Amino acid sequence: MSQTSRRFRLVDICYILGMILPIVFGIALKVLFIPASEGISITGAAVFFTLPLPLGGLPISEAQVNSWLVIISVFFLCLYLTHGITAKGGLCRQIVAEWIVEKTQNLVRANMGEYFRGFGPFIAAILGLSAFSSLLSLVGLYPPTSDLNVVAGWAIIVFILITYYKMKCGPVHYLKSFGEPVAPLAILNVISEVATPVSMAFRHYGNILSGTVVSVLVAAALSGLSSLLLSWIPGFLGSFPLFRIGLPAILSIYFDIFSGCLQAFIFAMLTMLYVAGAFPAEDYMKRKERRKKAAEQANEQ
Repeated sequence: MSQTSRRFRLVDICYILGMILPIVFGIALKVLFIPASEGISITGAAVFFTLPLPLGGLPISEAQVNSWLVIISVFFLCLYLTHGITAKGGLCRQIVAEWIVEKTQNLVRANMGEYFRGFGPFIAAILGLSAFSSLLSLVGLYPPTSDLNVVAGWAIIVFILITYYKMKCGPVHYLKSFGEPVAPLAILNVISEVATPVSMAFRHYGNILSGTVVSVLVAAALSGLSSLLLSWIPGFLGSFPLFRIGLPAILSIYFDIFSGCLQAFIFAMLTMLYVAGAFPAEDYMKRKERRKKAAEQANEQ
């Protein structure tokens, strides 16, 4: 094996460790600092410590830490997929990376138009962060998407983008849009504007949290059923949760994998539709043409 090949493999190993170690760190953090609970326990994210600030303490919770761990893992995953990319191709990871880029770009063009073709990396980041955050429950970690604060932060970013593109024609045009189609509807339009990030956050958070709650309740019910029907058997078999075998795993496939990825896709779709729908493309192009003509006339004079 040549020195170049050894160096290539060493870098690959570093990237793979960069993907795995944050998750291992999260598991170790949970084992060391979060006490195990008995019976049914449905609580929010545990708070590790609180940072003192002038306006009040800033709690650093399990959801925030896990969210950063997912970001680090996804970052190293991207480095791994793009490592060794060449014009000729050939590596399986390059095929996967090109497929992700192609599908994301097609999704953006189909839902947002050619003007927003640069939104591909942002939409891919939303999909990856949301999906992998929900999948953390498969390894026993608290999914950040089950915390309203985390998802609300994403929704606020989307709301800022919506407002930015609505103001592309200037603040006066933006304020006039609240009076459309008739001025008396301005109050309803303002409420609708504020309701957009709220609905996005609660929709994503509620679907992920409800899946977690249902899975815990079903597992607890099956444990109780096993104890009720098998308690007469002496020894280990009498306390063995037999009915918990199988069904919770099937529910996990739906709630943790299918539903988590589906909610990530829905959040990304809503982001694209809201941002593209907020952009007054026709008025913006007219404004751009007027500015161009004004600039040409000024140059002629």
